[in-house]
Amino acid sequence: MENRERYKRLIMFLASAFILAVQTGVFAYVWFKDYAFSGAIGESFWNRGNYVVIAQYALMLYFFYRIYGGFKVGYLRIFDVLYSQILSVLCVNAITYLQLALIGRWKFTRYVEPILKMTLVDMVIVVTWVIFMRWIYAKIYPPRQMLLVYGDYSPDDLIQKISSREDKYNICEKIHVSEGLEAIKERIDHYHAVVLGDIPASPRNILLKYCFEQDIRCYSIPKISDIMIMSADNIHLFDTSLLLFRHRGLTAEQQFLKRAFDIVTSLIGIVIASPVMLVIAALIKLYDGGPVFYRQERLTKGKKVFYVLKFRSMRVDSEKEGARLAMKHDDRVTPIGRVLRNIHFDELPQLFNILKGDMSMVGPRPERPEIAEEYKKAIPEFDYRLKVKAGLTGFAQVYGKYNTTPYDKLKLDLTYIENYSFVLDLKLMFLTFKILFQKENTEGVEKWQVTAATKENLEHIKEEKDGRK
Repeated sequence: MENRERYKRLIMFLASAFILAVQTGVFAYVWFKDYAFSGAIGESFWNRGNYVVIAQYALMLYFFYRIYGGFKVGYLRIFDVLYSQILSVLCVNAITYLQLALIGRWKFTRYVEPILKMTLVDMVIVVTWVIFMRWIYAKIYPPRQMLLVYGDYSPDDLIQKISSREDKYNICEKIHVSEGLEAIKERIDHYHAVVLGDIPASPRNILLKYCFEQDIRCYSIPKISDIMIMSADNIHLFDTSLLLFRHRGLTAEQQFLKRAFDIVTSLIGIVIASPVMLVIAALIKLYDGGPVFYRQERLTKGKKVFYVLKFRSMRVDSEKEGARLAMKHDDRVTPIGRVLRNIHFDELPQLFNILKGDMSMVGPRPERPEIAEEYKKAIPEFDYRLKVKAGLTGFAQVYGKYNTTPYDKLKLDLTYIENYSFVLDLKLMFLTFKILFQKENTEGVEKWQVTAATKENLEHIKEEKDGRK
């Protein structure tokens, strides 16, 4: 298996190039047959013009596949790859048809049949390619046999997460760090990969170096300091390497560009979403006669408190017993609210918060002051995420779930803050569109999971953090 690893990138590159070429070929056939020479777009393009249109289609398809992960056959679940490719095809074909309609100056319902037929053919190609490539990948690269090294914190949650990808990972054995480094090294030699869990820094460094020496794959849960170091600059002014870590926040140019982008996108979003928001407002009012909007104190950059605006998705008396996060199957959520939460439309009014300047389009999720204070008792670093404005979407919102633990959300938010760029903001906004209809990103917390409501939950956070020091 190790010898085949070196060919993985080549195999996936050739497979990706193949499906891209096939789908581009389908578009080229439709372009020449139904549009270029049929009079649908007026005068015919020059030969080079035809090639430019076809190349533009291929570039758009490649762009959306890269953003949504359409090429990641072995990395993502088969359903996720299918969803990514289908979404990419729909977006690209819709944009292409819009371009053709504008060029040909015809109504949007005219000449739509060829593009619809092309889309159906694309779907058949996508499904066939994904299933075949997933079968090939599983045959060539079966699940890795892995050893888990853990510390005082229970590894059950990590094992459950990794086991959800049994097609890719297989934890065959776990060993406590107290067994000793020599015993752990002896067990490492029997596996293709190692997962280092919540173990102290000293043994972790030794085991990392050992895996490096033995050419064994090593996965490690990052600590908060690791995320900070990953964004450090390398300095080579001396014969001793230095890592420079500094956090001065966004530069003046970045702040200006981010704010300008927020104003433009929030205005466009408000205009486009206004008919939908009016319908939602009417449904909420008709359901129980209560208020349409829900205003709630939240924290943003510099611990500033603002009132976030949301469509009300719970009963009017939902917090009569105090603040707590939504649970799975929470009976406080109204039927309309459940639908809104599943597609995130309850957060549409936050576009007004963004236009006002309290929030940004992209940033850490705004947390309630009282819940944040409870989290800080167990996680003193929780305020690190307030170095930038809170966001409608963000790194933790895209790559995490609603029920992701606060400690893991903090690490995701810090990853965004330490690697901020305008391009990253654009990528996260595209990915937000992808996750809108993925149920796992909207699930409430389980009763045993972390909330700020009980002492037991705070102890759970503290135990989790202490185990990862």
